[in-house]
Amino acid sequence: MTYEVGELHLHTLLPAIARAEDELARLDEAVRHSGVGEGFIERGHFFDAAASMWVSGELVHIADLVLHDARMDIRAPTHELTIAHAILRSRRRIAGAQPGWALSEAGVSSLAGSAAIKPEPDPVPIHPKGEGAFDVEDDDPLSREFAHIDAIINRSQRVLDGIAHGSMPSPSERPSLIVSDLVIRDPDWDERERMGQWRAVLKETASLPATLAGAILFDAWETIEPLQRQHPLGGQLVAAHLRARGKIASHLPGFHVGLKAIPRERRRAHGRMTRLLAFLDAMSAVAEAGMKEIVRLGQAREQMERKARGRRSSSSLPVVIDLVLSRPIVSASMIAKAAEITPRGALNLIAELGVREATGRGRYRAWGIL
Repeated sequence: MTYEVGELHLHTLLPAIARAEDELARLDEAVRHSGVGEGFIERGHFFDAAASMWVSGELVHIADLVLHDARMDIRAPTHELTIAHAILRSRRRIAGAQPGWALSEAGVSSLAGSAAIKPEPDPVPIHPKGEGAFDVEDDDPLSREFAHIDAIINRSQRVLDGIAHGSMPSPSERPSLIVSDLVIRDPDWDERERMGQWRAVLKETASLPATLAGAILFDAWETIEPLQRQHPLGGQLVAAHLRARGKIASHLPGFHVGLKAIPRERRRAHGRMTRLLAFLDAMSAVAEAGMKEIVRLGQAREQMERKARGRRSSSSLPVVIDLVLSRPIVSASMIAKAAEITPRGALNLIAELGVREATGRGRYRAWGIL
């Protein structure tokens, strides 16, 4: 499906554009100069990942996402939780990379985990010692295991092809086999062509204001649907676009948090102008929520630091304070691991700080700045 930018009724869009530009600029300045900026950024990744699933019609609890990220699940992770964690990791990769990396062909391909959108996929090298054929940049042990499985699949396929044809094919004669190719896909869904159409919209909106261009890019992503199994990536790429344009330089905004405040009738309206206004209002909503969150975190930090004054230099309270500020919730096990103390000691520290308990359960307890 081709997306036409067409004529824009700027007299209708200008108030929402100006409001979004101002709110995002204020938020960017506040995060840059706030003492709780790093905690706000890390918490924002969790909230946007959960909000992205909510907008898609799936419910993922923040507590489950935090514990799954810390590898301290209290139950078997669901499929929705796994997707939310993938969104969380993608946001961290985008935020830690150069501003324009996520919008490049290599960046989108890496984030999507698919070679279908690469113009010319590189051949898979054969390691002489039989090691994995993929270089994994992520520190996640699970990713390394998947990469090792991918390498085994490639080597096995080459052996089978050699037996069938009487010779071993070279790496350049056969494209790489990736796990995503084993998943059932629509053969008529040309991801490369659709991504080309979305990139054409990206170039066409380069001269427009950053917020308006972001709204159009998000609407184009929802309309074209470039990727079959990575649809939530669109919101992250729009956030990366605003970061690359310099509208927000301090962090990666979480627009799905703002979209939660917009009625579905506006987000999914038939008229494009209504959808563009809805996304511009979502930008303003997430900026307003972010300003309130920074104020709240700042006040909570001051209260906790008062209780940490006069402590010896080896006290673990500063570590616990940083952990509480950087996570929506924390458990005794997370505190014990971060501060390298016992779970009983973690309970004592959290009691001294007076952080509000989030669960109220006897078997599983968690605390957070609510």
